Amino acid sequence: MGKKQGIQGAANTESPPTAGVTVKQTSQTVTPLLASIVIFAGGSITRFEIILISLAAGVVMLVAICWQIIDNWTKRTRGRNWPTVEAVIDIVSVAFIEDDTPGMKAYPDLSCYQATLTYIYHNPEEQMGDYSRRFGNESDAKAWANSYKGETVKVHVDPRDPTRSVLREEDL
Repeated sequence: MGKKQGIQGAANTESPPTAGVTVKQTSQTVTPLLASIVIFAGGSITRFEIILISLAAGVVMLVAICWQIIDNWTKRTRGRNWPTVEAVIDIVSVAFIEDDTPGMKAYPDLSCYQATLTYIYHNPEEQMGDYSRRFGNESDAKAWANSYKGETVKVHVDPRDPTRSVLREEDL
């Protein structure tokens, strides 16, 4: 049974073993990219397959970039129209965030130090919130965090839920 016949054949049939792999077919609506990856058993890869794989990788990278842009925009605009109250930065801390990306040894280490400012505000009861920022080295993170210890800042409080607040970067 050839590759094209195996893809278009009847459901729940097995193709003969190729390189020790048995492909069990479960659907006639398998996409060409998925089919070429599933059935590919060590033969030469065609130009069409290279284009499809490159296209899929490009789409994944584009989605990741767009996701980051949307996330940054959301962080910048969140809470900007909420009323503000004064808060005092009470606790500062620095934590090491280890790069735990599996199998990514060819890429640079993405470990960093996260400095967190914990603030307290009253609206009308005492509430707590935090703001974090990442740094490449520990001394920069500690210096930045310690520079805000005891400072008074304004935070934006959600009028529908006073337990939610945002300390925006431009308010530091």
